[in-house]
Amino acid sequence: MNEVFISDNYQITNKATGQMVKFLPAGSDTKGLLEMETRYMPFSEEPPVHYHPYQDEHFQVLAGELTIRLNGEVKIYREGATIHIKRGEKHSIWNSGFKETIVSWKVTPSMNTENFLRTITWLANVGATNKSGVPKLPNAIFLLMKYQDVFRLERPPFLLIRLLYVLFLPHFFLFDYHRKFNNPTF
Repeated sequence: MNEVFISDNYQITNKATGQMVKFLPAGSDTKGLLEMETRYMPFSEEPPVHYHPYQDEHFQVLAGELTIRLNGEVKIYREGATIHIKRGEKHSIWNSGFKETIVSWKVTPSMNTENFLRTITWLANVGATNKSGVPKLPNAIFLLMKYQDVFRLERPPFLLIRLLYVLFLPHFFLFDYHRKFNNPTF
């Protein structure tokens, strides 16, 4: 395992954002559920507003406070609060508080979310993102198409992402993106 990316099979830490995600083992009765615990550093930046077209998310604030922009409205949730974000709801989540925030995070159905999170973290940890953890343009376009079932940006519109993907296809083939992003060096 590449220590730059992951400390063990169950936990990843994004060096750009400071966010840590611990993947929790799920039993056979939770098929289709991805359960995680995540930690946000104090004063983390708001990520791009996005949505999940086929998944619901459930959060419980275990410590600290969580700031959520949901359908354009910003609220702060404190320890003990539970939040349900339905598929298709536009949102962003961060910690605007003074203390580290710990959150229980469940995604249903799990689909390819774990691979998406691992890939984004890998890119951040090898310096292929900006300081906010957003991948550079060609990588972002490729990933937005590869993981379109689990993650879409509010802006630009998905139709524009598809058009950009077609325009970048020669670049993706030339630099073998399908192999590179099929099995990033974790």
